[in-house]
Amino acid sequence: MSLMNKQKNDKPDTSHWDDLHGKIRTKKGGWVIGEAVYNHGYSMLDDLVGKDSYFQVLFLNVTGRRPERRLADWLEALFICLSWPDSRIWCNQVGSLAGTMQSSPVAAVSAGILASDARMYGPGVVLSGTRFIQEARLQQKQGKTASDIVEEYLGKNRGNLPVIPGYVRPIANGDERVEAMERVTEALGFQKGKHLSLAFAIQVVMLEKYQEGMNVLGYAVAFLCDQRLSSKEIHRLLAGWVSSGVHGCYAEAADNPPESFFPLRCDDMDYQGPPPRPVPPSEG
Repeated sequence: MSLMNKQKNDKPDTSHWDDLHGKIRTKKGGWVIGEAVYNHGYSMLDDLVGKDSYFQVLFLNVTGRRPERRLADWLEALFICLSWPDSRIWCNQVGSLAGTMQSSPVAAVSAGILASDARMYGPGVVLSGTRFIQEARLQQKQGKTASDIVEEYLGKNRGNLPVIPGYVRPIANGDERVEAMERVTEALGFQKGKHLSLAFAIQVVMLEKYQEGMNVLGYAVAFLCDQRLSSKEIHRLLAGWVSSGVHGCYAEAADNPPESFFPLRCDDMDYQGPPPRPVPPSEG
C-alpha cells in the first residue's frame, strides 16, 4: 500500500515522514565524537584501517557484509579491467575535456563516471545484465536450454541486432578482459558457479548463431550472482567502475597547455547552412 494513502478524513497519511521528522536513522553507522567511527558494528579505525583492503570496506559499505579478502581482491581486479587510460573511450574523453579546460579533478572524474551511466556500456548496463542472467538461471531451473533462453529473449526484444546485455560490445567483437578475469578467478580459488556456467553456455549459442561473445559485464554479473549478491548490490558496487581510467586521461590533459586536447579549427567543420549575409541594422 502507498504511504500516501488517504485517511478517513481524506488527509494524506504522513505518519512515516512525521516519525522521521528532525531525525536521521541509520543502520550503517556513524561517528560518535570522542569514541569511534562505526560501520555496521565495526570500529573503522580499530577494526578496518590497516587490516581490510579498500574494496573490502567498499563491499561492507554497500552490502553491510564484510567479505573475505579474495572476493575483494577479485573485485579490485575487475575495476582494473575498466581502468584503461584511453581518451577515445566516451567517459575518459569527458575527463580529458575537463582536464584541457583546467577543471578540478573532482569535477572531471565525477562527470566521467556520470558519462559511463549509459545504456550500451559501463555501470549503466549492470542492472539489465544482472537481471538477464538471473532470469536465465530461473528458466534453466525450469528445464530450458541455453539456446531456448537466447531465442526467447531475442524473440521478445527483437531489433536490428541480436542484443543481449552482457553479450554485445561496442566497436569490437569478443572481450579479452573475460580471459583475464578467468585467470584471476582460478588463481583465487573460486569455482565456476551456476550463473557463470550458464553465462558460458549462452556464449556458445551466441557465438554459433550471431558471432557475439560474452563481454566483461556478462562475466562480472554472473560471477557476482554466484556470490549471492542482489542486482541492486552489484549495481552499487560497480557504480565507480571507470573512475581510474578517467583519472588518467584527466591528469594527462590537465598537465598540457589549456585546450590542447583534440583541438579543432574552423575549417575542420563542414558547414552546409546559409551563406554569409549582412546583419540588418538595428531599429531605433
